[in-house]
Amino acid sequence: MLSTVLSVLVLATFALVGGAIWLWNRPGMRRQAMLMLVLAGIAVVNVAIWTLPDSEGRSPIGQVEDR
Repeated sequence: MLSTVLSVLVLATFALVGGAIWLWNRPGMRRQAMLMLVLAGIAVVNVAIWTLPDSEGRSPIGQVEDR
């Protein structure tokens, strides 16, 4: 289940970046585009926290799925 949530989060990140690029060229919409990019960055950090292993080679998603 968590893998599915992380996959959707990655897809949402791509959609946010694409929408931000599209909004950047519209007059008066640069603030919203920047906020979308910030949100995409936060989503990437969340995915990285769950998937990247620590110094011992254990990742949080691996520990959750082992149970």
